[in-house]
Amino acid sequence: QVQLVESGGGLVQAGGSARLSCEVSGRTFAQYTMGWFRQAPGKELEFVAVTRSTDGNLYYKDSVKGRFTISRDNAKNTLNLQMNSLKPEDTANYVCAATGRRLIISAMRDAGQYDYWGQGTQVTVSS
Repeated sequence: QVQLVESGGGLVQAGGSARLSCEVSGRTFAQYTMGWFRQAPGKELEFVAVTRSTDGNLYYKDSVKGRFTISRDNAKNTLNLQMNSLKPEDTANYVCAATGRRLIISAMRDAGQYDYWGQGTQVTVSS
């Protein structure tokens, strides 16, 4: 069974930075396409960023491009999300997800395509 555990959330002032990590159990981490999603109170789960296992390509939600960077360390089974220039609208519970499926670009934004999920870590950005 694959387990995902996030860390690194907390309270950050607007304009500040935070770094989230997601540790993944199992020996096939490099084969998973890994994504970050977030859910704000009263809102639906939304795609943030993804790193595709097949080619290492990275894709981002438009509103975080240039501010967030997703990365992975296959040797440490870890997924990271560096978040800079944070805004109050970035406040949410951030969750990492994994899938072993080979997905096209549009599908990688679909939470339904992911098989494994962490519990999430809260990021609160104060104005």
